[in-house]
Amino acid sequence: MKTKKIYLLRHGQTDYNLKGIVQGSGVDTDLNDTGQNQAKAFYNSYKNVPFDKIYISALKRTKQSVQLFIDLGIPYETLKGLNEINWGNKDGQIISVDENTQYWQLVRGWNSGNFDLKMDGGESPREVEKRLLDAWNHIISNDKEENILICMHGRALRILLASILHNDLSKMETFEHHNLGLYILNYSQDTGLVIEKSNCMEHLKNLFC
Repeated sequence: MKTKKIYLLRHGQTDYNLKGIVQGSGVDTDLNDTGQNQAKAFYNSYKNVPFDKIYISALKRTKQSVQLFIDLGIPYETLKGLNEINWGNKDGQIISVDENTQYWQLVRGWNSGNFDLKMDGGESPREVEKRLLDAWNHIISNDKEENILICMHGRALRILLASILHNDLSKMETFEHHNLGLYILNYSQDTGLVIEKSNCMEHLKNLFC
């Protein structure tokens, strides 16, 4: 298998991100103005990368984050398996003190190895891992695609990286992410995966000035 360079991107900011509202796969939100500016900044920094294919989730905030690349004519594919975790009855809810406590109790359970825990009506990390790995295996199976751009979501990104790099979901919390933050992975069948950049935000620096 040829080597691949995989640009793994979290979507840009939405109003739900800004307001601290729970935003899983049950919420299909648009980028806000800041998110659109983040998407433009990323495009300006990486528009010369010869991407062979773009992969996005079925939630529109991922497509909006890479729309400028799609407008260049780069082929893209929507994979529902890349969707964010479903937070069940918490999706779309403002994070109150009580809900924040529930969230951290859930995370502590995950860190203790109970990856089947989930919010009522939601998904567990184990369930998300299965669909993410199906999507990942589909993505890396094409030998002709050497430079790949993937746009997905924060918790899903953590689950995917913990699984493909460590085969250990308890490592989820070690992978930081920010809106339009970028991981770059180098992959080959012989050497596996190597992280080149982690949660890189160099392309956003002018937005913070």
